[in-house]
Amino acid sequence: MVDTNLEPEGVPVPGRNGIVAGLIGQDIQGSLTPAMHMAEARAQGFAYIYRLIDLAGEPVSAERLDGLLKGAVDLGYNGLNITHPFKQVVMPLLDAIDPIAEAIGAVNTVRIVNGRTTGSNTDALGFTAGISRDIGDIAGQMVVQLGGGGAGAATAAAALALGVRHVTIFDTDMERAEALAQRLAARFDGRASAGRDLAGALEAASGLIHATPTGMAGHPGLPLDPQLLTDRLWVAEIVYFPLETELLRVARERGCRTAHGGTMAVFQAVGAFEIFTGAKADANRMVRHFASLTQGAAA
Repeated sequence: MVDTNLEPEGVPVPGRNGIVAGLIGQDIQGSLTPAMHMAEARAQGFAYIYRLIDLAGEPVSAERLDGLLKGAVDLGYNGLNITHPFKQVVMPLLDAIDPIAEAIGAVNTVRIVNGRTTGSNTDALGFTAGISRDIGDIAGQMVVQLGGGGAGAATAAAALALGVRHVTIFDTDMERAEALAQRLAARFDGRASAGRDLAGALEAASGLIHATPTGMAGHPGLPLDPQLLTDRLWVAEIVYFPLETELLRVARERGCRTAHGGTMAVFQAVGAFEIFTGAKADANRMVRHFASLTQGAAA
């Protein structure tokens, strides 16, 4: 029996013109990804149904996720986005993973073609766009990152690809931080390490990347002591619902330059839209639509 989470009304059935996609994660009711995908499809003149599959309150289970993947294949889905906390759990369940996602060590986009699933990662593209638009050139800088999970794997890799001198990764799970740092250090000439002294690392840093779910609607609060934030730092957030997180509010009050998670959200959606549909997305139009959804805050 197919999971009822996968059965939206009005889904275009296989063989008809239309795209069916979904987002799997926890506490994702505030996500604007479905609206962005469907609005861009309408602008291009084809049908698109995008389903939220929120597993809030459920354990992080590979078996549950595998059942959803198989159900999506059976129902004729064209693709799935994957978000917290499943971006790494999903990898061994897929038929193939593209080289970028393999190098990052996380998947946020799954394309389904002829019953086969292929994982990709558009988070790094989205994060790069956000940093470039809102912060500027970060080459040569020391950067601290909070979070070593699936999103953190992409943001740290993107920062290193942009030329930062070093990324120090902190996570409540030290083994996870060390594993990510070792993988990135092997790929980027030793320029990543796991951190143990957050205050000391921030004193030497120019930027802070926040890549944990803290600040989301389902995970309110701050990911660190606000006294550690100084006006020497820029702060880049990956959370975008709400767009104005407590971290960004406090960071601005303390004189930090900030980048909200909205730009990353838009540009990862641009990449996923193109993977699912094979059609070129109008990135500027998707930025404008996101801004309208957030009442201009992301313009």
